[in-house]
Amino acid sequence: MKILVVEDDRDAAAYVQKALREEGHVVDQAFDGLDGYALAREGSYDVLIVDRMLPKLDGLSLVRSLREQDVHTPVLFLSALGQVDDRVKGLRAGGDDYLTKPYAFSELLARIEVLARRRGVGPAREETVYQVGDLELDRLSRRVTRAGQTLDLQPREFRLLEYMMRHAGQVVTRTMLLENVWDYHFDPQTNVIDVHVSRLRGKIDKGFDRPLLQTVRGAGYVIRDGAR
Repeated sequence: MKILVVEDDRDAAAYVQKALREEGHVVDQAFDGLDGYALAREGSYDVLIVDRMLPKLDGLSLVRSLREQDVHTPVLFLSALGQVDDRVKGLRAGGDDYLTKPYAFSELLARIEVLARRRGVGPAREETVYQVGDLELDRLSRRVTRAGQTLDLQPREFRLLEYMMRHAGQVVTRTMLLENVWDYHFDPQTNVIDVHVSRLRGKIDKGFDRPLLQTVRGAGYVIRDGAR
């Protein structure tokens, strides 16, 4: 699933993001209500996880505004405010569920899955195999092949390739790779991405007639089948 987490506590947001990604989900983050509102309106998310107490635009107002704009993505509120009246306010603002902090991640995950099933998405729609041309990645077996030939990737290379194949045909930027593959939310000012992309390219393209991993100058990288 594609999930947006709107949470101003960066440590809490990083924990949720990392845990959800380990479950195979694609996760974006926003750290204030205005950014969260903009992403939720423009992005095609399956579930929104929204903290109630946000800077710039509080969670209740954020969700009310989305509903007024006919954005009906399921919303799970997270809040330290756990009284009955608080939960009622969240649901009346347009929330679909309400979870009080502190919480167990297993419960958070279960509630997300329930909301997704109501919308007709969820584990049944999660892809386990990605394919670009004759390159295939199996998330469950952690196996990568090209033209039937098994490729030996290191864990970080596998994660990099998996992320790029999730976004096949789309340019992925350095920032996207730093945040989603390395879990960095700052630029370390190193060539770590270039080094790993170069190694990955050497493994998936070397010896094959058609290169799949391409550099888009000034923008980032894209993986696509050049024969199309």
